[in-house]
Parts: sequence; structure tokens; C-alpha cells
Amino acid sequence: MFDAADELLDKIRLGEDNALELKVVTLSGAKVRGPARDDLADELAAIANTSDGVCVLGVDDKTRDVVGIPIPALDSVETFVRALCDDSVKPPLRVHILRIELPDALGTPRAVLKIDVPRSLFVHKSPGGYFHRIGSSKREMQPDLLARLFQQRSQARILRFDEAAVPDTSLTDLEPAQWQRFVTPEVEEPVRTLHKRKILTSDEGHERVTVTGALLCSMHPEQWLPGASARAVRFRGTEQDSNYQMDAADFTGPLDQQILGLYAFALRNMRRFVREGPPPVEVTQFAPRAVFEAVVNAVVHRDYSIHGSRIRLFLFDDRLELYSPGALPNTLSVDSIALRQSTRNEAIKSIMVKLPVGEAGAGSGRGFYMEAQGDGVPVINRETKALAGRAPVWRVIDNSEVLVTIPAASDASELRALAYDPRV
Repeated sequence: MFDAADELLDKIRLGEDNALELKVVTLSGAKVRGPARDDLADELAAIANTSDGVCVLGVDDKTRDVVGIPIPALDSVETFVRALCDDSVKPPLRVHILRIELPDALGTPRAVLKIDVPRSLFVHKSPGGYFHRIGSSKREMQPDLLARLFQQRSQARILRFDEAAVPDTSLTDLEPAQWQRFVTPEVEEPVRTLHKRKILTSDEGHERVTVTGALLCSMHPEQWLPGASARAVRFRGTEQDSNYQMDAADFTGPLDQQILGLYAFALRNMRRFVREGPPPVEVTQFAPRAVFEAVVNAVVHRDYSIHGSRIRLFLFDDRLELYSPGALPNTLSVDSIALRQSTRNEAIKSIMVKLPVGEAGAGSGRGFYMEAQGDGVPVINRETKALAGRAPVWRVIDNSEVLVTIPAASDASELRALAYDPRV
């Protein structure tokens, strides 16, 4: 926004409005004295809650003079801005900071910081509360307006969050090899198909990537959706203790790659046993089909509007724990989860039911990542009970996270651990 220097100067001459905020920077040595940290956080959050905008540091908002920032202090000022965006705004604010030079009244180039603030996917709270921008000033949002904004940003579950536009994006932000697998050019124009699949959407005259597009067609979806990743850890014993961590890995990228990464991690960290015959039968610590279905369920149905919380898979000697951010969707409960079907991310699911698993999903029992009839939970329960003799346990933690605990196959006397390889 206002990318050309002449365009930005013309805008500055006209003064502050809905899309422009100007601030003088005052310093004491290398420390930023002004603008006040909380005040700037309020201003930036107000812009993000309203529409795309720009804040220029180094320009007097009253005289509209370019006063600049000393070049040696640019690092300190930028660090100041990034810290307040991360720590003083909830959820943290994503901005673009550019160092540019603008001429002052005498034509002398002065360094300033141009902060591009895109309209956010989220509703941001800053130190002073929830603000929006009206003209050249920020105003605290009244409850009715705040409620409508939450609805519009899909955090009230009125709109599907996975179909929401990701601000300040376009098709060029996606990995071509990833989105091209969802189109057949000889059948239909690719962009039109991407709109049908909810990978792209129209937003205020611009073509934007949707949350679904970011999650399935980007190698780094966490740049827009912090927490859109997964962590897996294998612990020795039965307690979560980093001193007994045997293996660990982080997974990002398209959701199907995250699923396969978590599944492969679980497979390689499972112990194998021989169940005494006749005939002797080799079994794994956890049923591969149950693990695959649990991982798919956690990744596809998690609440991606929850900022900064990721999926975690923990393996112990006696159980597997899988945490998925978000409460159960709609009216589902832990008692009805195996009997009823409800989908939080319909656009993501509609793609996953047609996406082949391939060889990397061997042992999953699936040709595609999901089935339309939603039989994942019954498969998890059935496969686990057949192997371990006990059903998985489902819990909702603080109405914000779902935990499924899958018991391991018993290592009692009827099972003999394979000595040659403790893991798959």
C-alpha cells in the first residue's frame, strides 16, 4: 500500500485518515522514548481490526513534516515495533516493516520506517482494549460492533473459518506444485477451479488465498496461521519428561504432509511384539489404522482460528496421546463422537476425501485421506480394542482442546518383545 515514494509523500501531505497513521520517533540513546509502546500497539491493532493501512514512523502527524529517524537507530526502532506486535497485541500482529528514505522540506533524504498493516484474519486486543479506526483516530469498539467483527472474522463460528480470505495474499503466495494437483487444466480454467475448491476467494475486489488454500498449498502455512504445525515426541517410560525423550520432530507444510509425517513418526517409534500362537502373530504397539485415523481427525478437524496452538503427538510405553486445538465442533460430545458426524472445516474435508494417500500411507487402510461418511472415530475405537483390549479415551480440556489417548498393546506374558528391533 502506497508502495511508491511519490504516492506515499502525496498521502502524507493530505494527512492522517483511515489508512494512514503518522508518528514522530524520539530517542534517548538507543532507547525509544516515543511513541509510547502501548499507544503504538493500540494504533496498529486498530488498523488491523479495520482495513489495510500504513503507519509511518519518522513523520510529524501535526505538521506532516518528514523528520526522519537516525540511521544508526533504525535497528532499535524496528526491534521495538516487532516486540510490541508480538507481546503487546493478542493474538500477535503480523506486519511488514520497510526502511525507506523520504525527502524533508528542504529535499534532504530522511530515513523512516513504513509499517504495512494488512486487515487481519483475527480480532486483535491491544493494551487499551479492542480498537478500530475511524478516520484519523482510533476508537474503542462498542460491544455490538465487536460482536459483529468477531462474526465477520469467523471466530464466532458464524462463518466457516477455513473459507475466510487471508489478508494481503494472492495465488503467487502458494506453491505451484501444491495447488496444481487440485486442478485439471484441460477440463477447466485453473483459477476458476481453485475458487470452486475454496482455495481462492474474492475479497473486496482482490483475489485472495483462503485459509484452506494456505493450509493445503503452502510450504509454510504458519506464516499466516501461527500454530498450523505439529510436534511429535517419543518418551521412554510413561511420564512426559524431557530427560527421557528418545525422538522428536516438528512438521509443517501442507496438511497432508503433516499427516504423513506424524504417521511415519508414530510407526518408526512403535515397539513390535510377537503374540504367542498358534501361529505366532507379530503385532505393533499401536494399531496403524487407528493411529492414521486419529492423526487425520486431529489435523483436519482442529480449530485453526486458535492462534499459536499446535497439534502434539506423544508416545509412551503404555499409550499414545494426541492433542488437537479446539473444542468438539457444534453439539458433539465425547459420548456421541463415535455415533455422530460434524465437520468444522468443510472446505478442507471436501478436498481430503478426494486426495489419494499413496504409498506413504501404507498400513492406513485408506485409498484417500478421509471417507465422506465419517467413519474415522469408529475405526479408531474398533482397531484399538481389537489390539489392546481397551477403547481409546476422549477428553475435552478446558473447552479448548481435544485429547485422545490410545492404549498400547499389552506387554504381558502372552506377548514376547522382539529383541532384534525395539521399533518399527
